[in-house]
Amino acid sequence: HDGFRNVPTATSRLLSSKQSADPERPGSLRPGRDFGGCAGGRMRMISQDVLAVLSGMECDGLVARITAGQLDRKLYLATNDVLTALGGKWSKKLKGHEFAGDASELIDEAILSGSYDKQKTGRNAFDFFATPPELADSTVALACINRNMSVLEPSAGDGSLAMRCAELAGHFYVETVEVREDLVGVLIRKGFQPRCCDFLAVDFGWLDFGKIDRVVMNPPFSKQQDIAHILHAYKFLAPGGRLVSIASAGVSFRMDRKATEFRAFVAERGGTITPNPEGSFKPSGTNVNTVTVVIPWSKEANA
Repeated sequence: HDGFRNVPTATSRLLSSKQSADPERPGSLRPGRDFGGCAGGRMRMISQDVLAVLSGMECDGLVARITAGQLDRKLYLATNDVLTALGGKWSKKLKGHEFAGDASELIDEAILSGSYDKQKTGRNAFDFFATPPELADSTVALACINRNMSVLEPSAGDGSLAMRCAELAGHFYVETVEVREDLVGVLIRKGFQPRCCDFLAVDFGWLDFGKIDRVVMNPPFSKQQDIAHILHAYKFLAPGGRLVSIASAGVSFRMDRKATEFRAFVAERGGTITPNPEGSFKPSGTNVNTVTVVIPWSKEANA
């Protein structure tokens, strides 16, 4: 009963998819200090200096290499401690740390959370974590949604953000996309007509670029997917539109080309990247550090 015109029904979509820590703040956790909170192991915080080294590492399959030049001994030892705890072993022959699994996934997980747990490394823990209520409220508030505005939620999950958007714009005007079929079923039960597909790969003939008033999203974080999803979603903004997205904290400090170009993209459009409170995702079972990205449509930047 809702969705944009000429969009297939939710049922047909589902069927077709089968085919096709601030270390200086008093009382905060110090880098390298143990803390509880995760069943089955003790977590350790990673210092900002080590995070900077990790974010610039070159990963090639099972091997990760430091590209930050010659590190001072203290920083190297701290970095090596983290890489070793993640399962890496220094290889003189390969001139890098060798892992049993994909090095980029293991390091990315540590960067996203700002911590590591030896007993839990090696799993991708960031595919889906529902947006906690308090963070969902603040994210949607920043979108400034009015009645009858068209809204896109391209990683809708269980509908935490989409439901709040629907309360403001109306269900009919909220278009949702979700890759997991089980969550598509949740969205259908909540009154949406979700398209079940990969947001980055789908043919968007059913939804034109430059037609959406607001984009509100909480994309996947691993392997910097959040940047790719945000840049793709921005293409759908109509003149005067606004995109608000939760993203990994890494977008604000990583020094690789993808992250630095993303920060420039946001700045050129008068956007902002604001840290979310520590522990914002704790109600959803993760200590991942996040930011909120706001990007308004810009006539000058889009010219």
